[in-house]
Amino acid sequence: MNSLIPLLVAAPLAGAALLLLGGRALDRAGHWIATLLAAFSFAAGLALFADMLGRDAEHRAVTERLFSWIPVNGFQADVSFQLDQLSITFVLLITGVGTLIHLYSVGYMAHDERRRRFFAYLNLFLAAMLVLVLADNYLLLYVGWEGVGLASFLLIGFWQHKPSAATAAKKAFVVNRVGDMGLSIAIMLMFVEFGSFAFQPVFATAGDASEGKLTAIGLMLLLAACGKSAQVPLQSWLGDAMEGPTPVSALIHAATMVTAGVYLIVRSGAIFDLAPDAQTAVVVVGAVTLLFGAVVGCAKDDIKKALAGSTMSQIGYMIMAAGLGPIGYAFAIMHLVTHGFFKAGMFLGAGSVMHGMNDEVNMRHYGGLRKYMPVTFATFGLGYLAIIGFPGLSGFFSKDKIIEAAFAKGGTEGWILGLCALLGAAVTAFYMTRVMVLTFFGEKRWQPDAEGNDPHPHESPKSMTVPMVVLAFGSVFAGGLFVYGSSFLHWLEPVTGHAEGDSPLSPWTVTGLATACMLLGAGLAWQMYGRSPVPVQAPVGSLLTRAARRDLLQDDFNHAVLVRPGTALAATLVWFDSRGLDGFVNGLAAAIGGISGRLRRIQTGYVRTYALSMFGGTLVLVASTLLMRSV
Repeated sequence: MNSLIPLLVAAPLAGAALLLLGGRALDRAGHWIATLLAAFSFAAGLALFADMLGRDAEHRAVTERLFSWIPVNGFQADVSFQLDQLSITFVLLITGVGTLIHLYSVGYMAHDERRRRFFAYLNLFLAAMLVLVLADNYLLLYVGWEGVGLASFLLIGFWQHKPSAATAAKKAFVVNRVGDMGLSIAIMLMFVEFGSFAFQPVFATAGDASEGKLTAIGLMLLLAACGKSAQVPLQSWLGDAMEGPTPVSALIHAATMVTAGVYLIVRSGAIFDLAPDAQTAVVVVGAVTLLFGAVVGCAKDDIKKALAGSTMSQIGYMIMAAGLGPIGYAFAIMHLVTHGFFKAGMFLGAGSVMHGMNDEVNMRHYGGLRKYMPVTFATFGLGYLAIIGFPGLSGFFSKDKIIEAAFAKGGTEGWILGLCALLGAAVTAFYMTRVMVLTFFGEKRWQPDAEGNDPHPHESPKSMTVPMVVLAFGSVFAGGLFVYGSSFLHWLEPVTGHAEGDSPLSPWTVTGLATACMLLGAGLAWQMYGRSPVPVQAPVGSLLTRAARRDLLQDDFNHAVLVRPGTALAATLVWFDSRGLDGFVNGLAAAIGGISGRLRRIQTGYVRTYALSMFGGTLVLVASTLLMRSV
């Protein structure tokens, strides 16, 4: 069965190469080739998962070494894949949700002239993400990490004829490069400290390193996670990335790419457990981001950007849980998987709404769509109930476990984190109820498009609705399956470990508080948007609302702190280079040119002049000789 592990990556990678190099001959079938290869990877993942279940827990992790990548004296880098309980969880999520999004894209991109290239990029993204989660060393993980960044750049900017899409792609690429510097520095520090960057040697000898060095490595890994997972302070790219096609938003910004940072932290748990300062930084970043993203999501009228703020917030929950150490590692991954179901389903639902509304994204121009798009309404609604933590659905189980783990941290820190998580639950219910009401309830507020055509909302084709239905099932049942008999916790425990905290509140108390917060947030949203007509034009709003519409001034902050000083520094360096270094070189050249010009006048071309100069030189030579002899 181990021979299937390389095929997980090889299938979508071959699909990307074939579609990119095959030319227009594959235009008619390229999308089906890409979808079948994604499905093949999912089937291979299921076979490996079944095989893993048949072995004892201590023998489930396997390593498949393919070849030596960089064999140098004292430096050995292998292309080697590690399949264990953590990586197979990601494999199934990536390939399963990825296959559904491929199928959805067949209908969504049906009329795009460059559909073959789009599916090639989707396959490339799957291959890079699988390399990232299957690598058994940080250097190979870095290859997948950069591959994901490249594929996301290509997908976000796929409609590059739109200046906003091209700008968003560049912004995502640049911001992610900042985080990638953190990962590259962390790998260098590991090799200097441990003499290796493979997981097992690094984790086995981490206890021998000083806490300061481990803290430095942990902070650099956190910086990398902030870039990929859109966490404060590297979160500014996520909202703009919604300029890409909706399947891209579902694949990259719901189920896969933005979860790479969570995977990195959980996989590196052995380092963070020995570096409490770095672990605290992880918790702080997660707690701040879950509230930051939630506030931003409350003010967005663009349906995809509202969901992007939600994604930022939910990833914040996962990062916070990962920062809790063994108390929260497994719960972070559990929420990651359930979030992959309901958020991918809602992004696809948003795409279905846009498909029926002439690509309109402003929710103030929707209203009453539940009558015209019943399947989209039902599937989106189940995802909505899951994310707000409605009892019995996936989000209820996974988010409550994170809140319990936050309180179990103990002490003042535990209370602060627990209350932040509860506040986030209330705000989540508010902004998601707002999205639900503005889109599917109330009176229709449809507006003609740019060409003057009135929208005629209709249900999407089955190639789009079937994936939404499958994801809705995951939104409903996945959480209950995971917590039944603590099955998911026991599944991941050999890799992530687990520790029970000392919570001041019982699980039932936490559940009651979380449910009350959910009802409070949903009720407030219904009071504001469901019981009175919604204006087509957004009101001015409070100072906080205006700031949230501008992403809490994150771009303004980046321009003030980074862009403008960077531009001034670049201008100063250009001036110094042109006026200083180039001025010195150009001045020296001008001086030599002037001297040369003057010396050139000696060469007149007349023989009598040369004879006279020779005669004069002879006189000087004779006089000098006589003078020296007389002395």
